[in-house]
Amino acid sequence: MVKENIIQQKSFDFALKIVRLTKLLETEQKEFVLSKQLLRSGTAIGALVREAEHAESKKDFIHKMSISLKEANETRYWLDLLNKSGFVQDYDYDKVNNEIVQIIKLLASIVKSSKQNV
Repeated sequence: MVKENIIQQKSFDFALKIVRLTKLLETEQKEFVLSKQLLRSGTAIGALVREAEHAESKKDFIHKMSISLKEANETRYWLDLLNKSGFVQDYDYDKVNNEIVQIIKLLASIVKSSKQNV
């Protein structure tokens, strides 16, 4: 039986939502600059988590997960900016923001516990 990797699944599902949100921002709002930043950071989270799966060492794992955490925090910044500037409505923002907050908490916990076990 394969153990489910929660952070890997959550970050992948979140990346899909970010891709869809970016597409919406570009087609309906004609917003291209901020949406590209959101797309870059929002999809990098899962890519780094996936990279960490095959890290060369514990230190490399911690490094990749720490960068993923930074990308998650940056993604939250872009989401906040897009919401406050009126490009992302509160309803859509609330759904995605709740997910990124969960991801940030998970990543912070993973990084913290990994550093304790070095």
